[in-house]
Amino acid sequence: MSTEEERYKSAREAYAAIGVDADKAIEELEAYGVSMHCWQGDDVIGFDHDGPLTGGIQTTGDYPGRATTPSELMSDLDKAYSLIGGKHRLSLHASYAVFGDGFHDRDAIEPSDFSAWVDYAKDRGLGLDFNPTYFSHEKARQYTMASTDPAIRDFWVDHSKACVRISQYFADSLDTHCLLNVWIPDGSKDIPADRMGPRERFAESMDRMIAEPHDKDKVYISIESKVFGIGLESYTVGSAEFGLCYAASRGILPLMDNGHYHPTEFVSDKISSALLTFDKIALHVTRPVRWDSDHVLRFDDETREIAKEIVACGKDRILVGTDWFDASINRVAAWVIGMRSFQKAMLYALLTPLGEFGRLQDEQRYTELFVKQEEFKTLPFGAVWDMFCEKTGVPASDAWYGEVAAYERDVLSKRG
Repeated sequence: MSTEEERYKSAREAYAAIGVDADKAIEELEAYGVSMHCWQGDDVIGFDHDGPLTGGIQTTGDYPGRATTPSELMSDLDKAYSLIGGKHRLSLHASYAVFGDGFHDRDAIEPSDFSAWVDYAKDRGLGLDFNPTYFSHEKARQYTMASTDPAIRDFWVDHSKACVRISQYFADSLDTHCLLNVWIPDGSKDIPADRMGPRERFAESMDRMIAEPHDKDKVYISIESKVFGIGLESYTVGSAEFGLCYAASRGILPLMDNGHYHPTEFVSDKISSALLTFDKIALHVTRPVRWDSDHVLRFDDETREIAKEIVACGKDRILVGTDWFDASINRVAAWVIGMRSFQKAMLYALLTPLGEFGRLQDEQRYTELFVKQEEFKTLPFGAVWDMFCEKTGVPASDAWYGEVAAYERDVLSKRG
């Protein structure tokens, strides 16, 4: 028996002593897929424009090796997926269209503009999720779906409808669901004179979008809220209250991004409340720093709490994707760090004796619960994580970084 197997055997016994099956936890994690976002690989720029990133978001840093073509981005994604255990999904923005028969503006994009991504996903056994792109465009200088200009609203509604059709194409082609998530950058830098009007226009635009024919069992439309963005500090049309109320009233999903709330709010505390109203919800896991921001995910307290709620409330009811963009470090490493951190959080939750802890809470045995929760933290989690990595064929510990460093030397450093 190898040293790693001995470590795992000891860890499995430690968890068994508190009623947890470590083998089962590994199996469940291996089967649990997360939708990894494509836009970390090129700083959210995409392939359908040459202009700057706009719309209340930005990346910081100028680390070399950014993907600038579809083939480069696909290569970088492959390297990242090869270092992340299990089978996952890929989340695309509409700005990542790969045009074959000529350029189509966003109001006229077609499923054929994404056939290269469908081929990519089929070859690798991935599902695809989708996001309309309402930023970095000449018609997104102020408001989009909430614009006072009917022509601007029509343009973005047509874009949204096209995205519904493309999402249906993804779902049909890959025989799996497609989450279509809407986030708009509409808002105001200073205190608005009218808060109601833009929200009425946004709701009307959304109504037109969701009326586009689609199979609701295959295409899940969601709406993502935000607290504010750069240049939108005083007023955001798609606030948390707007998103939740609109989703509940129209029978679509709310998407909660844990980087999109005030710093004293925690998405881990919102999940169970939302699931009392919605059959399913969607999440973007990221790492907020101070206010609204998107930093590479860590294996931190809130990430563990989110994972615990996902396991406790039902993994099948919560569609999870990642969302961060960091240009200050190796972009492939940023994907791997964040995805593996979330997987660690999920494994930690799967190893937690949630039933026992819940029973102690119900019986008001708070002192005993406190003791057991604290002692649980020092169980040999690392040995179980290493076994998960071994069983899924990816490097354990930080051994994966050597492969990323070699990829940077051999591939990324040669990009212009």
